[in-house]
Amino acid sequence: MTKPHKPIIDSASVARVRHEANRAPCAARGDLSQPGWAEAPDWLKKSAMSGVTDIVLNPGRAPEECHRKWMDDKKADGWSHGATKDSDAKTHPCPFPYGDLPPAQRVKDHVFVSIVGAIGEVYEIVE
Repeated sequence: MTKPHKPIIDSASVARVRHEANRAPCAARGDLSQPGWAEAPDWLKKSAMSGVTDIVLNPGRAPEECHRKWMDDKKADGWSHGATKDSDAKTHPCPFPYGDLPPAQRVKDHVFVSIVGAIGEVYEIVE
């Protein structure tokens, strides 16, 4: 029996789902620093798409590894630790080891991996 072909979805669409799933609990906690996908700056969309691509290319990627990749990307783009997320100053409160993150921050990495994995089970994710 041949395996049916999966429908195709682009990584930007997956990144959008991931972004909005991340934004909702942040907003529920009073963190309104993340705009909706349509209003998000290119650097934020690029970061989300990079994370999707990383998981697609590395099936089984653990949340800790995704966070490490995110930190590496941020550092390469000139970001550093800061008390608040500030895209102009390129500071963020979370560029440190996964195990040192507050639980709410670690949950976001688990949700991200789960979303990309679930979509990847149904769709073929392409660039």
